[in-house]
Amino acid sequence: MALFPVLAALTASLGWATGIVLAHTPARLLGAFEFTRIQLVACAAVLAALCSAFGYWPSVTWQHWPAYAASICFGIVFGNLAMIECLRRGGPRRTELLLSLKAPLVGVMAFFWLGEVPSGADLLGAAITLTGVCIAVFFGSNDRSDSDVVTGSLVTVVFLGLLATAFQGFGFLVMKPAMTAGTEPLAASAIRLLGAAFLISLVALWPASLFKARTDLTPSLLGRTILPGFIGYGISSSLLLYAFAKFDAGIATVLGSLSPVLVLPILWLKEGVIPRLQAILGAGTAVAGTTVIVLV
Repeated sequence: MALFPVLAALTASLGWATGIVLAHTPARLLGAFEFTRIQLVACAAVLAALCSAFGYWPSVTWQHWPAYAASICFGIVFGNLAMIECLRRGGPRRTELLLSLKAPLVGVMAFFWLGEVPSGADLLGAAITLTGVCIAVFFGSNDRSDSDVVTGSLVTVVFLGLLATAFQGFGFLVMKPAMTAGTEPLAASAIRLLGAAFLISLVALWPASLFKARTDLTPSLLGRTILPGFIGYGISSSLLLYAFAKFDAGIATVLGSLSPVLVLPILWLKEGVIPRLQAILGAGTAVAGTTVIVLV
């Protein structure tokens, strides 16, 4: 068992759980498009500067440019717009539950596309982990959180979540050949963000109300928008890309999908919402499944 890829995927889960909780309020204030645009532009600039400082650009395998283009368009632009709108309408707990379906979806795509066949122990651990995730998030907490209220139709929330799951899963999986060819994860993330920031900035030139901020942008709101973006786009995405390059894609996605479980204690600390006993048992089940993957 490769310990570092496993730890990278688990840390990515923690980063996304933290980021999505921090992102909920500014996303509702700004709207999905403007929130995503600010995050992409700011995080692209930061990651590009880091790659230049560390000298990571020569590692980029430019012959895989179609993979970068597909990952930018579908994985980041479409996937994150759908995710942020799902977050605005359904809250972090429901959004993370829907995003946890990324693991089986990527596993199926990796099997048919890349011919990856995980071991029996990995499949058992993945099944246990996903079961725990679903139990933990489905039962949630005894009290309704302020961020748990559904805005609009629940059907729309589910559709947006599934759309985000499919796009993001494809966006990560399509990058695996470029990663295994030696591209540094931080450089891959920077290219994805730079391309997505360019595309979404072009779209923002269209003078439509859909692409305008819902409220005035203050320095405080700007900081609260950029921080979860850097955690998610910069840190967590780079860690998961590293795990994809070094490990089975489907199992890496399972380990990177524990954020629905980790959201519960974060919401507990942030809003004082105590998880139900079933949710705690579900979290324990997810940890048990992760242990099977790591140790067997």
